Amino acid sequence: MIEVKNLTKKYGDNTAVKNLSFTVEKGRIYGFLGPNGAGKSTTMNIITGCLAATEGQVLINGHDIFEDPKEAKKCIGYLPELPPVYPDMTPYEYLMFVAEAKGVSRDLLYNEVMRVMEATQIVDVADRLIKNLSKGFKQRVGIAQAMLGMPEIIILDEPTVGLDPKQIIEIRELIKSLGKDHTVILSSHILSEVSAVCDYVMIIAHGTLVASSEIEDLGQYLVGSTSTKLLAKGDSERIANSLASLPGVTVKSVSKDEREADDVYEYILEADKNADVRESIFNKMVDIGCTILNMDTKTMGLEEVFLKLTDEEAEVYKAQREAEKAEKANRKKKNKEIAEDKKAKEDKDDGSEYTSLFTVSDSSSDNDDSANNESEEDEQ
Repeated sequence: MIEVKNLTKKYGDNTAVKNLSFTVEKGRIYGFLGPNGAGKSTTMNIITGCLAATEGQVLINGHDIFEDPKEAKKCIGYLPELPPVYPDMTPYEYLMFVAEAKGVSRDLLYNEVMRVMEATQIVDVADRLIKNLSKGFKQRVGIAQAMLGMPEIIILDEPTVGLDPKQIIEIRELIKSLGKDHTVILSSHILSEVSAVCDYVMIIAHGTLVASSEIEDLGQYLVGSTSTKLLAKGDSERIANSLASLPGVTVKSVSKDEREADDVYEYILEADKNADVRESIFNKMVDIGCTILNMDTKTMGLEEVFLKLTDEEAEVYKAQREAEKAEKANRKKKNKEIAEDKKAKEDKDDGSEYTSLFTVSDSSSDNDDSANNESEEDEQ
């Protein structure tokens, strides 16, 4: 439905989005996750045609958002971070206005407006001025305008920012209901929101896509392996060596559990991706006569994945920025040296020309004196 190809947006020397590419498929709720300043809102604004890109292409159902914006925008309903509502209108008046602007036919206007008001549960406040509504209801009005015209794709940028806990829960339930009839892209920096609402997540950091996966697969997508925590009783060195001998198993750490007896240790093991090594671990422990007190598979949660990916990208970004600064400083220094050399050469050339003119002038005077002497001799 949406194809984003090599998208780049620059503001002077600052790159907000860098070579971003991803695909959005029909019938899913996507979480576009990233820290503040990661480039989420910039990307959303470009996808919806509200902002031009420096480079790249965005296709909405095959329509280029830059070359064929009218057809592309028919497929999209968009709620920016700040709802684009008119405070001196009522929700009914505002939605009628937006529906007409979207090209909904006059004979369907009333039914379409009532449909979205019922879906967002704002019928009871339809005749109140928007400026007198709570922020939660203003968000509902904003979502309602995005739903007008039955667009296939609804894009919501930070829809729960500034809401109280009750309002957040209500908006999340509304977003889930939208997923039944629309493809939804939810931009957020709130981890719990994405994990509660979305079934697919894309993580962006410093304008670069660092992960794209279904939420339940995100931990393995990141680490590429399965982590198992084992609490066992027995000789720690013997147990560690025996576990390390299992195919595809790596013993990452062995630590003493102070809450347990002297011979009880905790072992962190890693195995190949999607490999279930619990049975082979159990059999090995039976063979060496040691007791398993507890064993579970450790999966990396969304918060751990998010922090690890964004921290790593932050280090890469920092290194890139430092390299760019160093390169810029070197260019500046080189240009300064070239300018100084050029000026020195020009000064030297000017001095040589002056000396040459002075020499020519002296020669002319000598020649004139010689000519005068010769003339005097002839007269005598």
